[in-house]
Parts: sequence; structure tokens; C-alpha cells
Amino acid sequence: MKNEMKLLVHTCCAPCLVYISHYLKENGIDYSSLFYNPNIHPYKEYMKRFEHLKKFMQDENTELFHLPSFMQVKWEKQSDNCDFCYKDRLETTVKFAKEHGFTHFTSSLLISPYQDHEKIKDIAKALANEYEVEFFYYDFRPNYREGQNMAREKGIYRQKYCGCIHSYRTSDFKDKITWD
Repeated sequence: MKNEMKLLVHTCCAPCLVYISHYLKENGIDYSSLFYNPNIHPYKEYMKRFEHLKKFMQDENTELFHLPSFMQVKWEKQSDNCDFCYKDRLETTVKFAKEHGFTHFTSSLLISPYQDHEKIKDIAKALANEYEVEFFYYDFRPNYREGQNMAREKGIYRQKYCGCIHSYRTSDFKDKITWD
């Protein structure tokens, strides 16, 4: 099955992809990456994350797709923002996968212990059924720290918040984050 799989990985950032890339390559799974993250704020942060991902993908000799889009954050209730964001990014990924002949999709969000893993998985499964593109599921969370260490060793920028303005405002690091 691995050889028949054409996998598209929604990628939130390079540090979250490092271990996933290692795992996929170690298991003989070729993949391409899609950077679609309209939640990342501000624009300088968005570009910093994109530039580090682009360099990582070049080093990995792996295809990277980029769908530029900015500031799609719901402002009404903070608790709804993650659900909106997960669905938007995953639905864009699965649509892109279907339109470009990918057989499977997944997300680098699945490595983060700070994301609602079950919600991501439920949304992805529903979208897989709707768009008829298989969801490749693997719980990468046990390898989160290893991936972060790998990213640090490669000199990849490791951000201090998820990306949206809400996560910035609640970050323990907000006083240390500079947007210059």
C-alpha cells in the first residue's frame, strides 16, 4: 500500500514536520507538503514560518505547495476558533489533494500535544468520507520532543505560539515574542 500512496501533508510549520518527514521517509512513504495557514498572525510571523519550511523542504528534496491566505480568524468566541481553523485548513488540504491526484492526506498538527488531537482526527475522517480521499492517521505526539530537538539541531525557527492572535494573547511567551 505504501508504494501506491500519494500523500499530502498539511503543514502548519517546519518544526512540526521534521519528525513526521523522518518517520514517513523511514517507512518508505513519499509525501508532498501543503502550507496553508491563514490563521498565522502577523504577516511577518507567517513569512518567517513559511521561509523556514521552504528551506527545510528544499533540504529534504520534497515538493512544497503554498496557498497564500491571511487572517481568517473568527472573532466571536475563542473556543470556536480552533474548530473553525482545523476545519478550514483540513478541508482546504483535502480539496487540494483531490484536485491534484493525491490518494491520502494528513496534517502536521497531529504531532502537537497542544492541539485537540481527537477533534482534528474527527474532522479529517469526516472530510475524507466527503471528498473520497483517504485520511492517513498516525499519532505522532509521542515523538513531539524528538521532532523539536531535530528542528533545533537543523537551526529551524521554533515559534512560541500556535499562530493566531488568540494563541498569541494566551501564550506564556508573549512578552518574549518580537514581530520585528
